[in-house]
Amino acid sequence: MTTSVAGRTPRRNDPHRRERIVEACLDVISDVGVAGTTHRRVASAADVPLGSMTYHFDGMDDLLRAAFTLFADRVAARMEHRLRDAATAEEAQAAVVAAVLHDVVGTHGDLVLTHELYTLAARRPEYRTITRTWMARSRAALEQHVDPATARMLDALVEGLTIHRALDPDPPGEAFVVEAVGRVLGQDHEPER
Repeated sequence: MTTSVAGRTPRRNDPHRRERIVEACLDVISDVGVAGTTHRRVASAADVPLGSMTYHFDGMDDLLRAAFTLFADRVAARMEHRLRDAATAEEAQAAVVAAVLHDVVGTHGDLVLTHELYTLAARRPEYRTITRTWMARSRAALEQHVDPATARMLDALVEGLTIHRALDPDPPGEAFVVEAVGRVLGQDHEPER
């Protein structure tokens, strides 16, 4: 049993508090956007004292950079994992299709986080490091299977298709995604009718 000094609550051992705050920040951004994200909301979502915010982060920008870096890292890692396991050109094409269908914008929260990050990067150059790193990792994963120019085209196609699949009232289906990826890869396909 831990004893406390005259009325003081024993200090909680919480070695993963910073990580929990970052995760909570992603949840808050997903719910209310960057504009609605405050230290108070994040602290409440992370179930930590408000003072933890300034102890672990130098301000909201520091927290946002940590959160968006974690998010981008996770999405890039999924792409790297899929493409690392592809041994043939057909498997690489299937991996790119799977990334579009399942990985880049896997949930509505991922969609919101992606667009919030893009908006920040468009407005504030210091956030472009996160998007550039994400793009570089995606392209490097693709370059295991195609030349750099094709990797860049595929990377842009993946982002564009995921946005269209998330926001279009009549989103492109799997057959369309397969055909689009195949066309960039120079494979002959019968057009979807």
